[in-house]
Amino acid sequence: MPAPSDARAGRAAFGHPAFVLFQVARFLIVAATEMQAVAVGWQVYEITKRPLDLGLVGLVQFLPGILLFPVSGHASDRYERRNVLSVCYAGYGVCFALLLMLAHRKIHAITAIYVVLVLLGVVRSFNSTASRSILPQLVPEKDFPNAVAWNATTFQAATILGPSFGGIVYAIANGPSAVYAIAMLIALIALVSTFRIHPQFKVRPRQITSPRSMTFKNVFAGLHFIWERKLILGAISLDLFAVLLGGAVALLPVYAREILHTGPWGLGLMRTAPGVGASLMAVLLAHRPLRGRSGPTLLWAVAGFGVLTIIFGLSRSLTISLIALVLLGASDMVSVIIRATLTQLATPDEMRGRVMAVDMIFIGTSNEFGQFESGVTAQWFGTVPAVVLGGVGTLVVIALWAWLFPELRHAGALSEIRAPQLEETGTAPVDKSGVPS
Repeated sequence: MPAPSDARAGRAAFGHPAFVLFQVARFLIVAATEMQAVAVGWQVYEITKRPLDLGLVGLVQFLPGILLFPVSGHASDRYERRNVLSVCYAGYGVCFALLLMLAHRKIHAITAIYVVLVLLGVVRSFNSTASRSILPQLVPEKDFPNAVAWNATTFQAATILGPSFGGIVYAIANGPSAVYAIAMLIALIALVSTFRIHPQFKVRPRQITSPRSMTFKNVFAGLHFIWERKLILGAISLDLFAVLLGGAVALLPVYAREILHTGPWGLGLMRTAPGVGASLMAVLLAHRPLRGRSGPTLLWAVAGFGVLTIIFGLSRSLTISLIALVLLGASDMVSVIIRATLTQLATPDEMRGRVMAVDMIFIGTSNEFGQFESGVTAQWFGTVPAVVLGGVGTLVVIALWAWLFPELRHAGALSEIRAPQLEETGTAPVDKSGVPS
């Protein structure tokens, strides 16, 4: 049993009121968007009866992020991030209200729903960048790894509870209107919580952090910074290609029906399993933070992700498959926490919005296009070979990245990572090594 001092250290981030308010708001808004996603999926499929339209639901929300990442990152660096979040939460509420109106009026024009989803994608683009870049302003640097772990836990809890609650409400109300109405109210509560957040740490100097002109150099400074900072480039590109290849979760419906011969309840268990593993690992790392070399740990965690993907792909037992998915989620959470902590600590606060915008593109590409890649390879080679080849491909990527990015391979403890000083333009790193001396 951990000593009282250890238990307090495991909850260190919650000693800062701004962090607590942010977590409340974030949990609520993530749960609301997950509820909305379940309702939209059912609604769209009931209207068209075409699985392709479900793929388009994700695509129309993903494309705005690709197109707007330079602008969203610039906004998070130029304006107060709490204000950006407030506008985004209000935008979520408006989008949920529009979906409620379409459902209430029984409008079956799928185009109208897609238009609202595009607006949701725009809001999500700005929200994702501001949400990630504000975190270091809410806790001191010594508590930041703990804050990242709890931040991940909050997200995973919302992604587990949100869809379940949304599905129950949809079934009870026999339609999406109640789901959209509740999501709208939740967004308003999140907005109120955000109003009370007062960032206290690392206040950004205005002459560096608030470029007054949206020049090409300012807007794309995040891309330039990541390219020069090989430690960050290696970490986020590793996640991109590993998850892109190892996206077995996209094929869970096929495994449930054709391979494991289970019903919807089994599919539900499999969809929940990675989140359960990720949540448990996030809580564990919050109380027992990683203290060794972060680079090798990241590489081994992603390697574990690849191996567990192969095990899941070859399994013919629901029990073994569930265990593999739980451990897969836990391995992924280790890499998520290391990458998020490393990227944030190695990035100056005045650059963080633009860097986080690029990072979100990498993450979004790996998730959305990973599903697409899994579907295409399953169509070409079959479901099991597609998953196994994806896991093998992940292991190949690990070997290549360990060779291509020695900065990542030699990265020390997270507590040793430091951001470089910037020139007065806020765009050029003075120290490009990426590895603490």
